[in-house]
Amino acid sequence: MYEQNEAQQQWLESFIAQQDGIAGTVHVQRGEDLYLTAAHNIPPKVIAIVAHVPHGKGMAGVAQVKKHPVQTCNLQTDETGNIKPGAKAVDAQAAVALPVLDDTGAVRAVVGIAWSKEGEIGSTQEEALMKLAAALPQ
Repeated sequence: MYEQNEAQQQWLESFIAQQDGIAGTVHVQRGEDLYLTAAHNIPPKVIAIVAHVPHGKGMAGVAQVKKHPVQTCNLQTDETGNIKPGAKAVDAQAAVALPVLDDTGAVRAVVGIAWSKEGEIGSTQEEALMKLAAALPQ
């Protein structure tokens, strides 16, 4: 079940707007798995699917395990296996899942952001996005 965190929701909407994104999510780690706490422009049927993300599954889960951003140039045509079918229902193309680490280096959350255009996110932009994602409120 999806329990929205209002502070994270406000932060997510601001983050997406600042990056000219169109959609995004925040998943918080509880135990081994990830749980949705904020979503913007995500269809209700996708929210139902991604409300709970098992450890290591989908883009968010892979970013969680690798402790490194996971991206796709196009959600609609990605064939890496990292993109779950539900994600293709989001009307977006380029996307990245950004792990948010705590002071000990453990993953506390994963922030997802997607854009309306196709393209790769360069390492400089990826680093900048990681730093911004680190400001995610508890």
